[in-house]
Amino acid sequence: MKKPLTAVERAGPHALPDPARRALSLSLGLLPVLHLLPGCTPSQAQTTDAPATDTAQALLSTKGPIHPGLLHTEADLQRMHDKVGAGEEPWTAGYGMFLAAHWSDLGATPHPLEVVNRGGSDENYWVMTLDMQRAYHLALRWKITGDEAYALDSVRFLNAWSSTLKRLGGDSNVYLASGLYGNQWAMAAELMRDYPGWAEADQARFRTMLLDIFYPLCHSFLTDHNGTEIRKVTHYWANWDLANLCATYAIGVFCDRPDLMAEAGDYYKGGRGNGASAHHVYFVHPGHLGQWQESHRDQGHSTLGIALAGMLCEMAWNQGEDLYGHWNNRLLAGAEYVAKTNLTDANGTFYAMPFAPYTGVHGSGTEVAGLGSYRPNWELIYHHYVSRKGLSAPWTEAMLDKVRPERADGGDQPGLGTLFYTRDPAPAAKPSGLHAFLAGGKVLLSWWGSADAAHYLVQRASSRSGPFTTIAQVTDPRTFTDAPAKGTWYYRITAVTAKGRERVGDKIVRIAAPSELWLHLPLNGNAKDVSGHDRHAKLLGGASFGEGRNGTRAVLFDGESGYVALPDGVVSTLGDFTVAMWVYSETTAVNTRLFDFGSDDVAYVALSPRSGDQRLHFLASREQFWPKQELHAEPLPNDRWVHVAVTLGGTVGTLYVDGAPVASHDGIWMTPYQMGHTKQTWLGRSQYGGDRLFKGRMQDVRIYSGALSASAIAKLAR
Repeated sequence: MKKPLTAVERAGPHALPDPARRALSLSLGLLPVLHLLPGCTPSQAQTTDAPATDTAQALLSTKGPIHPGLLHTEADLQRMHDKVGAGEEPWTAGYGMFLAAHWSDLGATPHPLEVVNRGGSDENYWVMTLDMQRAYHLALRWKITGDEAYALDSVRFLNAWSSTLKRLGGDSNVYLASGLYGNQWAMAAELMRDYPGWAEADQARFRTMLLDIFYPLCHSFLTDHNGTEIRKVTHYWANWDLANLCATYAIGVFCDRPDLMAEAGDYYKGGRGNGASAHHVYFVHPGHLGQWQESHRDQGHSTLGIALAGMLCEMAWNQGEDLYGHWNNRLLAGAEYVAKTNLTDANGTFYAMPFAPYTGVHGSGTEVAGLGSYRPNWELIYHHYVSRKGLSAPWTEAMLDKVRPERADGGDQPGLGTLFYTRDPAPAAKPSGLHAFLAGGKVLLSWWGSADAAHYLVQRASSRSGPFTTIAQVTDPRTFTDAPAKGTWYYRITAVTAKGRERVGDKIVRIAAPSELWLHLPLNGNAKDVSGHDRHAKLLGGASFGEGRNGTRAVLFDGESGYVALPDGVVSTLGDFTVAMWVYSETTAVNTRLFDFGSDDVAYVALSPRSGDQRLHFLASREQFWPKQELHAEPLPNDRWVHVAVTLGGTVGTLYVDGAPVASHDGIWMTPYQMGHTKQTWLGRSQYGGDRLFKGRMQDVRIYSGALSASAIAKLAR
């Protein structure tokens, strides 16, 4: 049967490239091959590059994964075929980089091994990575050109390894092998799954290799972290988790295992290790610049982390799940930070980067390190957030000016993004992701920009319905600090294009200055919030009501199972804050909690009445057992009512007992805002399962947006 015509063939000779591009295309052997991709009809090629939706997720749960659906959908492959065949740039230059790697050359011989070691004295993993890359590149060249010779060669490599490999070995680096290479083997196989010449029995054997040799190591690492899961889950850098998340997801797609896909996606959104979104972007600076977890280590690993996270998000997007957009485009925040870190100004000087101190298993970091990495991993980020979503990513774009066309990238990740991911841009988006909170007593605003904006107008009103007045014009970074008069204020952002067109942002945010009662739980017989915001709490376990101060009622904590749960995310938009309460302690147990706001035992802000060294202890952590941002004072006395409060204004934290300041420290960076949408926002219970629950009584719990003054705290303590 005759194959359908491509768009180029249907258009006739006028669709051919100009003479120069035609000459290059002929030299690459492209123009003679202009039929559709194997197994791809015109309608299929138009339907895969759609936004991720809940509907897509529902279809996935009932019909299984979409194929091909890892880094390359049918639409992506058809785009590469059409653009390269027509000699269009930058795809043609990208294809030149693809060919320059020579991994798609015909006639190479597979060298399969029974045991592949990474780490230790018998390393040989590079033998496998070369063959893995050949299998992947040969599969791609078949898809782009339609020449079956490349498909046959790709299958030779896939079958050679699936019939030979018995195990992965080495030292702890075996977990890098399982992640980095399990991912890319699955990508090669996914491209070949519709090739009639790859027998089902051979495909089944390849699935067995992935599920029996690679996936168990991925799963073991993500659940046990080589024995450090409980003791020190953050021992391993972000790229270790991310590599194994990519492999788990990719194996899940190729092997039709939605449970594996869910395992990886759920971990990315809520895991404890450094590969989770909350942890690989360690701190978000003004302008949505997200400090990467490895930024103080070196930039080679930081850029690898961006590449791996990008691959995971792209695979999920192609299956209908938007991990790219998770937590206000958190990956873009990290990418923009890492890109800017590795760029220089007009004088050739690296930019001075904001940096939140980092203390972890491998020591402390106070600044970015190892500058000047130009890994080919930026097209993927740019073409999702800018070309698909219409956002601006100025530092990612500036990095592309250095690395385009992207080359192949060894064995850690494919690279070649200019060929793979370049797409025609969607319309520019409105300014989005506007966040506002109090920082040092002022209003700090950050937002995502529009792809075509020349500048932004920061606008303020005293009513949500306006009128709005422009108070500043901003280019980059996309942040502004306002010092309004006392009152309640509303902010919005308007983008202005080079032609003067205005585009009002999608969000209006409200903030009260200099402070606002955010939550108020009298706890005098119920757990209702009387602040007017309806942020009601719940008594759980052995918590009950009993006698309080001056004939009132209070919550009784039994020290065994009782605690109070605040609503999820109740403090997630707070920068400057105050927590104040009346407490009656009846225990000398250490490391109990008056409050603990977090989602796990890695990132939280908490107050303990008596620490292990017998002190009242406020701590803010983003790195599990390394809470260096803390305050200490004498432990709370037992068997009497005590008023205790903690405030944070900017980076200055202060502890108060009975209305008087007892400790203060400048150097506390981790605000509730940095903890995100907390799911374990507790009174009387610790994030650590081994800590005792608080035993005593509590009432009149107040949380404020803003750091109250010493005189205001003194009034609360009367």
